[in-house]
Amino acid sequence: MIKIDFSNLMQESLGSYGLARNDFDSVSATALSELQQTERYPENAFLGLPDADTAAIKDTARYAGEFDNFLLLGIGGSALGPRSILDAIYPFHNLRGKNKVLMYDNVDPMTLKSILDIVDLKNTVINVITKSGSTAETIASFMILWQRLKDLSLDPKKHLIITTDPSKGHMRSIVNDHGLRSLPVPQGVGGRYSVLSSVGLLPAKTVGVDIDEMLRGAADIHKSCLNADLWKNPAYLTASGLFLMQRLKNRDITVMIPYADRLKSFSEWFCQLWGESLGKEGKGLSPYPSTGTTDQHSQLQLWMEGPLDKVVIFLAVEDYGTDIEIPAVFQDIEGLGYLAGHSLAELIKIEQEASEIALTKNSRPNITVRVPAVNAYYLGQLFHFFELVTALTGILLGINPFNQPGVEEGKNLTYGMMGKKGYEEKKQEFLKYRSQKNRLVL
Repeated sequence: MIKIDFSNLMQESLGSYGLARNDFDSVSATALSELQQTERYPENAFLGLPDADTAAIKDTARYAGEFDNFLLLGIGGSALGPRSILDAIYPFHNLRGKNKVLMYDNVDPMTLKSILDIVDLKNTVINVITKSGSTAETIASFMILWQRLKDLSLDPKKHLIITTDPSKGHMRSIVNDHGLRSLPVPQGVGGRYSVLSSVGLLPAKTVGVDIDEMLRGAADIHKSCLNADLWKNPAYLTASGLFLMQRLKNRDITVMIPYADRLKSFSEWFCQLWGESLGKEGKGLSPYPSTGTTDQHSQLQLWMEGPLDKVVIFLAVEDYGTDIEIPAVFQDIEGLGYLAGHSLAELIKIEQEASEIALTKNSRPNITVRVPAVNAYYLGQLFHFFELVTALTGILLGINPFNQPGVEEGKNLTYGMMGKKGYEEKKQEFLKYRSQKNRLVL
């Protein structure tokens, strides 16, 4: 199991900058039971994903695996989750033979043109992921690909796999009308909590990731996070510590720094989960993606001596799956020879622990998550653990961790300007703002 070291949040390590054990007495004792109340939080169905049936996902992955290319159209959690799985389990997967995976998660036209210049659509399966069926960016790219398939006299039924709501939405209607292959995004699972559903598991299985191991890892961490005793529940304790650090110590920023290149995309996935779930009603904690050791040379100075507003979460990997020894060369150059006889794995582990010690000595709070290895089992644990932590932190903050009302206004203004029916007033608001003369532009 992954292990979470809370020592460097506490007064024993940080003095007055840390938390006292009795500070936790003020934390709600009902957050865990509240999270499990489906009538109160209908989008808590991510809790059941570790036990979900994956037969349809595996069947669809077998079909997708017959193609040379897998093109994913999605945005937000629909792309961040799949990318973090592939980068963690199969780094540089597109250089390893068949089943190349490309992801288009924006509407930058040059990116899509570059993808279409590279791939042969005859040998490409396209996975369109949109739970609502109305995500403008994903729908726009889907419409372009639909027409490209038609122009090449290719059958959309052969090349398209739609991952969407099981019963409603525009994409579900298109699936039904045209007989397209599809997988459901389970009811009650929001996009940023969907990585362990068909959203993340289909592309993962297509390239050979053991999705059963991912779900087994998630199920095992889930069991350890059901204990109502805060001091025996790692997710509850992590959420409580981060909540109290903000409330009592004004630590508003959460830095996620994995010491593994393979987990860089995971830190980006975490940032969407954390920011979109917790930032509302004037409350929240700001996420900050990072990578060790790289950011020791760009950000550590700020964390050490900058504003007292951060909690750093280290992901410390115990077994990298390989190692490379540093050879005994340049022994005559003072300042280099000390590295000989050591290894890269040893060096990166020492650098992580050194950063942890340095921050602690300077009264900067941090948590260390110890990851035995970067594989499917422990990645499943990490995904589910941080989803639990996020949801519990939201409940402790007194907000709904599953909605995103602040995102809707920008969407509605976009709908108005793009001519969607029913959004005419939003178009007028957009035009009024654009025409303002008192804007300061140099």
